Amino acid sequence: MAITFNHTIVAASDRQQSADFFTELFGLPAARQFGPFLAVELNHGVSLDFMQSGPDVTVQAQHYAFLVSEDEFDAIYARIRERGLSHWADPHGHQDGEINHHDGGRGVYFPDPSGHRLEIITRPYGAGA
Repeated sequence: MAITFNHTIVAASDRQQSADFFTELFGLPAARQFGPFLAVELNHGVSLDFMQSGPDVTVQAQHYAFLVSEDEFDAIYARIRERGLSHWADPHGHQDGEINHHDGGRGVYFPDPSGHRLEIITRPYGAGA
């Protein structure tokens, strides 16, 4: 059997706000309730399961990167700009308001409402130009 990634739990200070942010920005259907989670379905049966962290819990910032098509990049990046979201070409936030062109593609980093760093790229790293 091939090993396939199925889901991950994303801690959120407000799971509804984080799930809505993600589905709206990425142009996906609304999250569905699954036990204590709000599950956002991605391709290949993968889901991001947003979990409410307690009021006294500080969310540990994580990094989530998504490979998207050129058209999807254009649409998502347009929404990032329309919302006036901070975004960077690099993971450390030094190239403010820019995108990168690694491996002949495009990429950008931006925060979600809980402080996680999201990234969209059009070519996998190491794919070459």
